[in-house]
Amino acid sequence: MRLEGRVAVITGAGTGMGRAMALLFAREGAAVVVNYRESQEAAEEVAREIEAAGGRLDVLVNNAGWSTRVPHAQLDDLSDEIWDRTINVNLRGAFYCVRAAVPFLREQPGASIVNIASGAAFHGAGSSIVYGAAKAGVVTMTRSLARALAPGIRVNAVCPGLVETRFASWPPEAFERGHQVTPLGRLATVEEVARAALFFAAEATGITGEALLVDGGLYQLGRSR
Repeated sequence: MRLEGRVAVITGAGTGMGRAMALLFAREGAAVVVNYRESQEAAEEVAREIEAAGGRLDVLVNNAGWSTRVPHAQLDDLSDEIWDRTINVNLRGAFYCVRAAVPFLREQPGASIVNIASGAAFHGAGSSIVYGAAKAGVVTMTRSLARALAPGIRVNAVCPGLVETRFASWPPEAFERGHQVTPLGRLATVEEVARAALFFAAEATGITGEALLVDGGLYQLGRSR
């Protein structure tokens, strides 16, 4: 029970990776606040839910995200609306949640923030150019926050590759191709992403400012075929 007696807020926890994290953290003893609201008022909503849970917060997982697939070469299709929503949800929203959570986290020894970024932050591929840019911003922000909030709050990032969820409405053939080209011969699962987040939240007491790729070795080793 690595999180026994602790309170964790997980944004975007209704489906996919967020759901897997919420279930795993609960099995490890945490009282989990499930947040799934899509709005720029996410920070205030998180703060209200923390207070409703008793005011304590030990772990914040910024998992909420949004994207839509836009072929990278089709620059004219990357509208201002898509650009703004992608940045607002994936980067600005994560910062707002951190800003709201920090006063609570500072009260608890061993507090941790885990930002869910993406392998797109490193290789520039993914659902759209702006999505990769937003997630690269999350990685950079993670390192800035790790420095700013040390030593009391550790801040790290998990960077999943392509994972079989309904996020961004990837077609089945994209997942089939992912399984074929990944060095491990398969894509990482939502449960494996959740375990990486749990590692940062509960075990990695000597690590801050790190960004961990969970992509079956694709970025570091390249395509297997």
